[in-house]
Amino acid sequence: MKLQRIIPFAHQLLQSALTTGDIAVDCTAGNGHDTLFLAKLVEERGHVFGFDIQREAILQTEKRLKEENIANATLFNQGHETIQKAIPETAKGKVKGAIFNLGYLPGGDKHIVTHASSTMEAIEQLLDFMPSEGLIVVVIYHGHPEGQEEKNALMDYLSQLDQKKAHVLLYQFINQANDPPFIIAIEKR
Repeated sequence: MKLQRIIPFAHQLLQSALTTGDIAVDCTAGNGHDTLFLAKLVEERGHVFGFDIQREAILQTEKRLKEENIANATLFNQGHETIQKAIPETAKGKVKGAIFNLGYLPGGDKHIVTHASSTMEAIEQLLDFMPSEGLIVVVIYHGHPEGQEEKNALMDYLSQLDQKKAHVLLYQFINQANDPPFIIAIEKR
């Protein structure tokens, strides 16, 4: 298949934005896959800040990083809407890439989900911490009622984001069943 699936495309976008020594943010650490990907991408000279409201997710991410001998990540057992308070002020203007995987923790409690209000707040904070061409990748899983609500609110918010502030891209397969996930990429101008 020539068209990239959702997660490989998300990673390709981040690879285009991040390099050795950069700062990145995993806004939904989950099982640690993206935190590990980002940490390897920015290498030892860079740093990754990971956020998740579930302790189980933080423990799983810590385990995954330890198995790979990765030490360039700081994890926060708190919501991504606390980015501005949690990330050191010295990182302001230096966060070049971030990712969200919205919805619920795979294999976890499906009643604990992300919400549009905290996601929008985190996006605003990230844009404040990013230089021009900083990139935010949002993977939206909307195959559940809360996911549909979050998707609708985010689509409304992001479609109205000032084009002088950011470019917003939608990457979506439109002929697949069961509400497949899709990507919104936000590049700061």
